[in-house]
Amino acid sequence: MPELPEVETVRRRLAPALEGRSFERVEIADARLTRPLDPVEVARELEGERVRSVDRRGKYLIVRFESGRALLIHLRMTGSLRHAPGGELEEDPHRRAVVTLDDGSDVAYRDVRRFGTWLLLEPSEVDSYVDARVGREPLDGAYRATHLAERLHKRRAPIKAALLDQRTVAGVGNIYADEALWRARVHPLTPAYALTADEVKAVHKGVRESLRAGVRRQGSTLRDYQLPDGSRGRAQDRFKVYGRAGEPCERCGTPIDKIRAAGRGTWYCPGCQVLRSAPGSYAAPGSYAASRSSSRPSRSSRQSSV
Repeated sequence: MPELPEVETVRRRLAPALEGRSFERVEIADARLTRPLDPVEVARELEGERVRSVDRRGKYLIVRFESGRALLIHLRMTGSLRHAPGGELEEDPHRRAVVTLDDGSDVAYRDVRRFGTWLLLEPSEVDSYVDARVGREPLDGAYRATHLAERLHKRRAPIKAALLDQRTVAGVGNIYADEALWRARVHPLTPAYALTADEVKAVHKGVRESLRAGVRRQGSTLRDYQLPDGSRGRAQDRFKVYGRAGEPCERCGTPIDKIRAAGRGTWYCPGCQVLRSAPGSYAAPGSYAASRSSSRPSRSSRQSSV
C-alpha cells in the first residue's frame, strides 16, 4: 500500500499539472471507486471544478477546488495516477477513471485490485472528515516526541501496531514502521506504553528519518506503485530491514529476521532490536512511558506473511 512517501511524491508531481486547471471532462468507469455514490453523478459534479491546490494528509491525496470542495483520493493497495498529454495515455485494462483538464492533458487513475476510493466532499466536511481519521503529520516542523508519547502511553498494543494506526501518526504503513523501528533500535513487539522516554524520542526520530528517506528517493516500488510519469520509486534500494530476511544488519551484522506483528509481515534485527519484559504499570502523566529495568532477550519464531 502506498504510504506517506509515495503519496507525497505523487502530490509533488501532480500539483504543477493540476493547480489552476479545470476538470473539463470526467469519466469514472468503475462504480466501486465512488461507492455508495453513483459514479456518473460524481463525475458530473466534478466537471467544471477548478483546482486551487493539491495537498496531502497522511495517505490521502486532497485535490482542493476554488469552490471550497475537495476530492479525497486514497490509493489503498494498488492505486496510482498517470498524467500525460491529450491522447497519449496507453491502453490499460486496469484504468478506472480519466480526468481531462482544460489544457487537453489527461490524468488517469488505475487500480489493479480496485480498493482505492474517490470521495467528493463539501467545504464544511473536508477538515472534519480527515481529522477524524488521521493523526498529526510526522514531517510537520511542529511535530514533537511529546505528541507521539500522548498517543502511546496507554496503548498495550505492540509499538508496530500502534504506528500502523493512522490516528497515532499520519501516513506510516508497514514498510516505514519497520524502517523507523530499526532506526530507533526498538523491537516491534514492545508494548507501546512500555517505551521509555528515550525510546519514544528514538521512535519519533526514526519515523521522521525513514519517511524523509522515502520521499528523497520518490517512494518505493515493490510491485504496483509508479510516479505519474510511469517511472519507479527508488526507496526500496536502501531499505534497512524491510524485505531483507536473512541478510546481515548493516549496523551489527546479525541476520534480519521476519515475524508477524499486528497481523503483518515484520522485519527487524534481533541483535539491535531486543524484546525486553515490560513494566506492569502505565507511565505517570507528563512522562513518555514508565521506565523499565529488567532485560529479557526474546526471539519470535519465523513465520510467513502476506
